[in-house]
Amino acid sequence: VWTEYPKPQNETDMEYKVTHRPGRNRFETEENGLTAFLEYLPYDGGLDLIHTIVPGPMQGRGAGAALVRAALEYARTHRLKVIPSCPYVAAYLKRHPEEAELADMTADEIR
Repeated sequence: VWTEYPKPQNETDMEYKVTHRPGRNRFETEENGLTAFLEYLPYDGGLDLIHTIVPGPMQGRGAGAALVRAALEYARTHRLKVIPSCPYVAAYLKRHPEEAELADMTADEIR
């Protein structure tokens, strides 16, 4: 099962197709045989976004941001909240306060 999430304008240099793999509790994107992923733990009413891994050659090119956007879009579509346990996700939410309504905490509580 996969879902493709599009890239919004002006966010990154690269465009990534993100796949949701619910059986593995993660969102993934691939480039040149490398896989970046954002792992989550589901809870009643939300997703705890716990870990983002981006291989070195993919870093700084928007893969992490694409994964977070996909997870947030999934949460929004399914009326779920998110807990940004992963420091990268927390930093993304601080840079994008328009997404803060999805956080299962106040803006001050986001690391």
